[in-house]
Amino acid sequence: MFKSSFFYLFLLIFCSNTKAQSDSHTHEHKYGGLHHWEIPSKDPDRIILTFNGDPSTKRAVTWRTDLSVEKSEAQIAVAGVNSSFINEATSYIASTEKFDLGLYKSNNSLIVNYHSVVFENLKPNTLYAYRVGSKENWSEWIQFKTADNKYNSTQFVYFGDAQNDILNHWSRVIRMAYQTAPNASFVIHAGDLVDSAHKDSEWAQWFKAGGFIHSQWTAIPVVGNHEFQSIDGYGGVKPRRLSIQWRPQFNLPVEHTLDSKLHETVYSVEYQDILIVVLNSTGNLQEQTEYIEEKLRNSNAKWKIVASHHSVFSPAKGRDFEYARKKWKPLFDKYGVDLVLNGHDHTYARGHIPVKSSNMNESGNIKTLYITSVSGPKQYELDKEQIINYESDGYKADKFGKQTQFFQVISIENDKLIYSAYTTLGILYDKAVITKDFKTGKKTISD
Repeated sequence: MFKSSFFYLFLLIFCSNTKAQSDSHTHEHKYGGLHHWEIPSKDPDRIILTFNGDPSTKRAVTWRTDLSVEKSEAQIAVAGVNSSFINEATSYIASTEKFDLGLYKSNNSLIVNYHSVVFENLKPNTLYAYRVGSKENWSEWIQFKTADNKYNSTQFVYFGDAQNDILNHWSRVIRMAYQTAPNASFVIHAGDLVDSAHKDSEWAQWFKAGGFIHSQWTAIPVVGNHEFQSIDGYGGVKPRRLSIQWRPQFNLPVEHTLDSKLHETVYSVEYQDILIVVLNSTGNLQEQTEYIEEKLRNSNAKWKIVASHHSVFSPAKGRDFEYARKKWKPLFDKYGVDLVLNGHDHTYARGHIPVKSSNMNESGNIKTLYITSVSGPKQYELDKEQIINYESDGYKADKFGKQTQFFQVISIENDKLIYSAYTTLGILYDKAVITKDFKTGKKTISD
């Protein structure tokens, strides 16, 4: 009897060890080569705020977990001076979407869950705290402020391409930007957030580089050419397509009047009498031209801003976005666009369109301020001769920069738009102030 019991005990230990070794092997194979911060778990990660609806009463949030979390939620309350504010929290059941990273051959074959909520019926100009998660696995409480429902001062941050070596070198930029403008209302990422559209290790770097900043600053992401790639890699035979992560991880407005190919890549945000039009400069340009005109013609916003990846006035060698100069710029002129924010050219240029008098002399007024910038480590050379040639399009160059990583802080106060460009050291590199008469639309620029 003792021998029989010993045999069964031995068999139980042997089977347990075999299963443990098998589970360990499966685990290692499943997560092979991943850093611990890339591996999904029950704890929410990659938390990011976006606009989807009226910024004074709504805010969208998205996060990721492993497959075991089938039901997730978000809670929100007006922030308080102590922890008792949680007693007033409202809960939202998240929409959950299974997502297969293995759709792209270079990713591990993982299936994860993306969860998303749109907070509604919020109070304007109010500081809120929210968290996301389920059961025992919650994020920390995170704060953001809703927009005012009328014109008010605000500040936001803008980044050109992050794209390469993101965790090592872009992390300095976004963190210095946060030190410089911690209370920014939102942030515009002007395309090429990553280098390889579908490569999840690069998206993991992007989220880790920004950390909690992504969950606190509301993001306005713009697609760039590197957000498009064949699903079978560079040189693949399948058609290029939008990053497989884009739509699961960013909850963005859908413009139903546009072709579905443009959904969640072309949209507008109206924030405190500021219209921000986001464009997809990689294709379907004619359809967007009609969209631009419709949006600008029907807007009475005090400030109008356009963000697209490709630079209207390309300052880098070998770059030329002629379509935008010939088709989009006339609309920006006609409808009084104040600021155009671009990336793509991995260098820095600021210029403007002066208003000419009847004798073709500058009147002292301007039409639009154009910015091209880069936040990541990949840098190109300026083509000053090309920039000079843009004078035939009415463009006047103001400031150049090269071999430097930048971030921009834009402040809007009363009748002024204050544009400031900083290096990654936090040093002010360039500044321009637009002063606008809201009754006449006339604008002047000063340093």
